[in-house]
Amino acid sequence: MPRIQPVNPAQVQGKTKDLLEAARKALGGTPNLITTLAQSPAALEGYLGFAGALAAGQFRVGLREQVALAVAGVNSCEYCASAHTAIGSGAGVSKEELARALDGEPSDPKAAAAVRLARLITEKRGLLSDADIQAARQSGLDDGQIVEIVAHTALSIFTNYLNHVAQTVVDFPRVEVRQHATA
Repeated sequence: MPRIQPVNPAQVQGKTKDLLEAARKALGGTPNLITTLAQSPAALEGYLGFAGALAAGQFRVGLREQVALAVAGVNSCEYCASAHTAIGSGAGVSKEELARALDGEPSDPKAAAAVRLARLITEKRGLLSDADIQAARQSGLDDGQIVEIVAHTALSIFTNYLNHVAQTVVDFPRVEVRQHATA
């Protein structure tokens, strides 16, 4: 049972209703994450704006989903692992590659570089060394791509943490993740 209840889209009005309708049109539905975010119209609007801006960025949807999976793996977020596996599969990424991204080991070199950086950002809380940045550059990422991966990672951390706090009910085919030690 969720600790923060998702809103019922049929019972909201005003800005929240408009945001949920925009999300429904963009996503083809209103997943539990979105209706949970709708408890705060400001948070939902911020999420939709950030996600929309990044969708127009440098990375194709499959790579964005692999980055989100890598972050979900580090943060043990079953909701995001499940959602991004379904979305990534719909974008044409194989189930094997999606599972590899969740574990931080995609076989494609560009995906591997992006996933490796996203995992480092998450694990080190953004406190990367000069060597970490140099390794990202040597793996083929330019500074704009590094910045964009930081943005994707931050957005994923936001949804991972919200799902942990809210205990959002998974409404995608379930993907289990290893539970990492918590403080």
